[in-house]
Formats: sequence, structure tokens, C-alpha cells
Amino acid sequence: MTFDRSIKIAPSILSADFADFGREIAAIEAQGADWVHVDVMDGHFVPNLTFGPPLVAALRPHVTTRMDVHLMIAPVDPYIAAFAAAGADVLTAHMEATPHIHRTLQAIRAAGCKAGLALNPGTGLDGVAYLLDEIDLVCVMTVNPGFGGQSFLEAQVAKVTALREMIGDRPVHIEIDGGITPATAPLMAAAGADVLVAGSAVFKGGSVATPAPYGDNIRAIRDAAEDARRAA
Repeated sequence: MTFDRSIKIAPSILSADFADFGREIAAIEAQGADWVHVDVMDGHFVPNLTFGPPLVAALRPHVTTRMDVHLMIAPVDPYIAAFAAAGADVLTAHMEATPHIHRTLQAIRAAGCKAGLALNPGTGLDGVAYLLDEIDLVCVMTVNPGFGGQSFLEAQVAKVTALREMIGDRPVHIEIDGGITPATAPLMAAAGADVLVAGSAVFKGGSVATPAPYGDNIRAIRDAAEDARRAA
């Protein structure tokens, strides 16, 4: 896909109906989702347990946009090949999950995926400058990773502003994960983010049988973000 900084909404299937992922993905894409975000948690690096490579492989035929796989796992390197083979377009690893993040990012690209770097709320940008030429995306966590439905941490706005300046004209996306709603999306869009992950804020009020609320929710987040960007 050609790189661009337009606002992209990436619904997290962690908030979808687990018994009907295929139709849920079709519904959110039909309602305007740009990417599909898959949260992989190991019960070790984060206090929750979700999906492995077989589930990602099962989802792959249903995703026609971009499958954005967020690895909240440690160790991460032994699983890169499996998630790449399962069909991830973007693989994001946490700065905090490995002592050799540069090697991890290189391995992700070598496996044929776009390389993402995720930062927990308590992680600064000191090491990021040395990695910018090895990544395609930086994911700024605006909640502590591990569970959906948490409240947005507004202190991360300044981090995104500084990150956007650091990136300059490099083709690197800034993704925001955690607490994104029509109220918080404008803060991050104005700061420089272009990929907004939203779980409950997209899926609330809708279902596979009645998907129109998904579209309403996606448009509300996108419109709020785009308005803030134009005003910035």
C-alpha cells in the first residue's frame, strides 16, 4: 500500500463477537474501517491472554484491508515467523518486550511484514530516534496494555507531538491504541497521529445483524479527528 498520512480507523477485534469474527470483520470493513487491528496477548507481558497464529491465519481470508497485528508478548522473536506466515501485514513489537529491539524490527521486515514499534505509557522516546529507519509504524499506547475499555491517558499527547517532530518526512505511521473515542481522537490527530485504534468505541451499539452503528461510530471518530487536524 502507498504510504499516506490520512486518518485511518483500525477497529480492534478484541471488542468484536468472538464467535463470529469473519462476519464481524466483513461488517466493519463495509462500514468504513481502514485497517483491522488484532491484539495478541500472552498472559505474561500483559495480564490477559488472547490470540495466537492459528487465529490470525483464520482471520486472514476475511480481511481485505490491512491486518495490523499488535504483539503484546515476551519473548517476541520466536513468534515472528509464525505470525508473518499467518498473514499479518503489520507486526508490532513492544520496546519493553526485548533487550534487542533493533534485531526484532529487522526480523519483522525480513519476514515480509511492515515493522511496528509499540511504546507503553511509561516509556519515553529516547531510544526511538535510533530506530526510525527500521520501522514503518510507531504505536503509542494511551492506556496500559492488557485490557480493552480503559480510560485514555492524556499525558501521552505530548509524547505524540514530540514523536511527530522526530519522524519528520519519514514514511512512518503514528498509531494510537487505547481509549480512542470522538472526544479523544481530536487530541491525537492534532498532535500528529494518523492511525487510530478503537475497540468498544467502534463496536458499541452494533452487531453483525445491525452493523450500521459501526459505521456511525467510525465516521464520528474520523470526522472528529479530521476536523482537529484541519484546525491544527
